[in-house]
Amino acid sequence: MTYRVVFSEAAALDLEQLFDFALQREMDSETGDLDIPQRALQAIKDSLAFLATSPFACRKAGISSFVRELIIPFGHTGYVALFEIVDSNTVIIGAIRHQREDDYH
Repeated sequence: MTYRVVFSEAAALDLEQLFDFALQREMDSETGDLDIPQRALQAIKDSLAFLATSPFACRKAGISSFVRELIIPFGHTGYVALFEIVDSNTVIIGAIRHQREDDYH
């Protein structure tokens, strides 16, 4: 079974903000590597592709068995994607955060 993975508007904005934050951090660094933001974005997208085949393999994120989190390693930390399995064909990405952020709100 293959699921269609869809980004919510909020998750699409999260991707832009994470990219912008990483880019600014690298630009402000004396040893900044401007390839890092693009590699981070690619790591997120590559990891989210896993959800097309195995969304139930990810850990639960609350009471519902259909709301889950995907851990996305990158560098010394990484990212976390909150998603919902809405039916037998669709997974919706609700939010993406850096692992050091507090929550999804």
